[in-house]
Parts: sequence; C-alpha cells; structure tokens
Amino acid sequence: MSEYFFPKLEAIEALAPYRLRTAWSTGEVLEVDVEEVLRRFPVLSPILNVDVFATVHIGEWGNSIEWFEEELGPDNVYTWAKEQAGEVSHEMFGEWMQRNDLSLTTAAEALGISRRMVSYYRTAHKAIPRAIWLACLGWEATRPKTKTLPRTLLTAREYVVVQV
Repeated sequence: MSEYFFPKLEAIEALAPYRLRTAWSTGEVLEVDVEEVLRRFPVLSPILNVDVFATVHIGEWGNSIEWFEEELGPDNVYTWAKEQAGEVSHEMFGEWMQRNDLSLTTAAEALGISRRMVSYYRTAHKAIPRAIWLACLGWEATRPKTKTLPRTLLTAREYVVVQV
C-alpha cells in the first residue's frame, strides 16, 4: 500500500466488540464496524472471540491491522470506515467510473473537473466532496449524449416508462 494513494494508519483501538477506532495520517479519526467481514470469511472467525478482538494492533511494518495470525488491510478498513460514516469512498467512485465505462478523461469531461482531480478521487489521494458524488449520480441518471446538460430530469413515472 503506497502512502501516496492511501492515508497511513497511525493508531487503532478496539471499542465495542467488532468496532474499531482508527486514526489516520490525514488527521481523521474514524470508527468502523468489521463484524460483517469477520463473519463472512471463516478464516477470520477466531477474531469474533471478544478477548481476541481486543488484542488488535498495527502490524510490525504499519501496513496491516492484526490479531495474532489474522489481519485486515488498512486500505480496506479506511474505505469501510468512510462508507459507514456516510462519506464517499474511492472504491465507490472507481465503481461509478467502471460501471459507466469512463476513463480519467471521460469522467473529467462528464463532471466538468480536471483529469488530475478524477485521478486523486479514484486513488483516495483527495476526499471526494459530496457535490462531486451527487454530480456522478446525476450524470449516471441522465447520461447526457452531448456537452449540453439537461435542464430537467424525468419524473419517476416517466423514468419507469423509459426503462420498460
């Protein structure tokens, strides 16, 4: 994990079972619930023991969140924490680009921002503003064919008719 693309995890603390408080090089302190992930993957099931969960620590080289033999990647935990806090993650942004078959250039044109900013958002180098995410969703809903933006959106009833 490159520090250029992701914030560095500076501190971690187990709160209630399956909830972590994380501190990042960006100054952000985020809480994240990891219970769903721990239950989804059998190899992580030992961490479901409350006493084991409480032993969480940053790995020796700072590139993992560890419990004895098991670990999570801090980049994933950062993404989950952002999404659980109601923010937009770089993964959501990247999925939007992929879902709409957009390159850096075409995403920049769609949003009216620079290619560099699209790259920053996609790689988590910069936080994605709420207005940008709303623009992504609006662009996806309208899919303008020209550079002229639509003045109105279809009503819900009109949208259903068009989709059928």
